[in-house]
Amino acid sequence: MSQLLDKAKNFIAEKVADMPKPEANTTDVDFKDVTRQSVEYLAKVNVSNPYSTSIPICEIKYSFKSANREIASGTVPDPGSLKASDTTLLNVLVKVPHNIIVSLVKDIGADWDIDYQLDVGLVIDLPIIGNFTIPLCQKGEIKLPSISDFFA
Repeated sequence: MSQLLDKAKNFIAEKVADMPKPEANTTDVDFKDVTRQSVEYLAKVNVSNPYSTSIPICEIKYSFKSANREIASGTVPDPGSLKASDTTLLNVLVKVPHNIIVSLVKDIGADWDIDYQLDVGLVIDLPIIGNFTIPLCQKGEIKLPSISDFFA
């Protein structure tokens, strides 16, 4: 009897491993706004759903790093769901406190940009499988706004 259960488990595990899974990529990270408390950046994430039903997204976790240290992290709770058999654009708002930007002066002063790494984890609820995290990593640089950007 235990051999039959083992064969059934292996069969199900193989079928689940071969199932198509949603895929995601970060398309853009740009400066969005300056507030009294922080500088805001907007990350755009495209997620393709291969299934004919929509999939709920439980949360989006992010970590924003520069100069080999984490300068912002957080979660976006309940951002909606992925459209069935389509690509969904998700916006992830990253808020970096001003005091951390000031501590990056050495990197900023050289070329007036921030070299960054954005790690995003999309936690989705797949039927049968359960919660599944799609990890993303984007590296790049963000040009900082100049005074003329505020008055143009």
